[in-house]
Amino acid sequence: MSTTASTTTASTAAPAANARGLGLAHYAARGVLESVLARHGATFQQQIALRAAITSDVPRTPDGLVIQVQESLKADPADIRDALDELLAKQLLVADGAHLGPTDAGREFLAAVGAEVAPISARIWGGIPAEDLAAAGRVLALVTERADAELAALTA
Repeated sequence: MSTTASTTTASTAAPAANARGLGLAHYAARGVLESVLARHGATFQQQIALRAAITSDVPRTPDGLVIQVQESLKADPADIRDALDELLAKQLLVADGAHLGPTDAGREFLAAVGAEVAPISARIWGGIPAEDLAAAGRVLALVTERADAELAALTA
């Protein structure tokens, strides 16, 4: 008598994407970044706010940065203002009239964090086929668009 065993593992039968899976992936990756940031004495929210200031095409007011970060993180504006104050205290941001801009130390900090995270990111993302990344990108963009619309409706 012969039997055939069916062996299914996580590597051969991928689960369908869902909110839980997305959340677990997000928090796993964010945990890596937060661990690196902690070694540099910074928080995730500070890093996002500093990146927003550095990558902005035009100088941002504090209110403008709060809005930009809130659009990304869906965080409490008061918490974002605290992060901006902390970045100013650490001299990673500087007030220039009505605007906030990154200092050289702020740019160096973000570059140092990026350099430390780059090889970790390469290990995490490495070997994933381009077509899988493209499909995941499309799905994540659609989920983000729909979730933003639902959040807007809830807060209107």
